[in-house]
Amino acid sequence: MAKPKFIELGELQIPILYEDRSVLALDKPAGWLLVPDDWHQTSRNLQAAINASIAACEFWAHSRNLRFLRYIHRLDAETSGVLLCVKSPGAMAGYSQLFESRQTEKVYLAVVHGEPRQREWTSNQPLSPAPGVAGRMKVDERDGKPAETHFRVLETKADRSLIEVHPLTGRTHQIRVHLVDAGHPVVGDPIYGPVGRFKDGPLALRAVALGYTDPFTRRHVHITASAEDFLRTHGFNR
Repeated sequence: MAKPKFIELGELQIPILYEDRSVLALDKPAGWLLVPDDWHQTSRNLQAAINASIAACEFWAHSRNLRFLRYIHRLDAETSGVLLCVKSPGAMAGYSQLFESRQTEKVYLAVVHGEPRQREWTSNQPLSPAPGVAGRMKVDERDGKPAETHFRVLETKADRSLIEVHPLTGRTHQIRVHLVDAGHPVVGDPIYGPVGRFKDGPLALRAVALGYTDPFTRRHVHITASAEDFLRTHGFNR
C-alpha cells in the first residue's frame, strides 16, 4: 500500500514535500509553533502534535515504520513553508550542523508594504532581543548577533511589493526585522507591522525552497513548496 503523501493531525493534513531515509520535509502550516514538545502553553505545538500522532500509530507514520520525527530548524509560528525534520536521533547532529555552519540555501517570498528604492540589497544589521518585550527582536549594532539577509524585488502592485528573500543566517525574526529596518514591514505582521493595520490578513512570509548537500550521501537536495496559493492570496498571480 502506498504511503500517504501527508501527515495527518486530526482533520489537518500537512503535505509531505520530500522524503528519504534520513529526513522528511513538510509544508508547515501557518499558526503552528516550533517549540519543545513538553511546552503545553498552546494547542498549536507542532512537535507535540506529531509525537502524539506517531505514538497513536496513525497510518501516515505506521506505513513508514516511523517512531521519531523532529524538526531541525525553525520557522516563525505564522510563517508557512518548507520545514525539514529528521527521522532518527542519529541524524540530528549531521543535519543540525548544516544549518549551524550555513551550508543550506533558503529562499522565502515576502509581501511588504511600499516599494523599495533598490531592486536588490543586503542587510547585515545585527540583532538582539528587545528589552521588556518577550519574543520581539531589534536591530542592535553594539551588542547584536551577526545577521545577513539578501533581498530582491520581484514585482510591485499598488502599495505592496513581492520580494524574494535569501537569509544567510537564521536569527529569530531576522527577515521581518531586516525588512522593518529597511522601511518595508511584512504585510500582516502583528509584531512589527504598522500600528492599526493588523487586519491585513495572514503574515505574508513563506519558505518556498531549501537546498543542501546530504551529510551522509553527499547528494545535493533541493526541496520546494508551492507558491501559487500564497501569491493569489496577496494579489500576485504570477
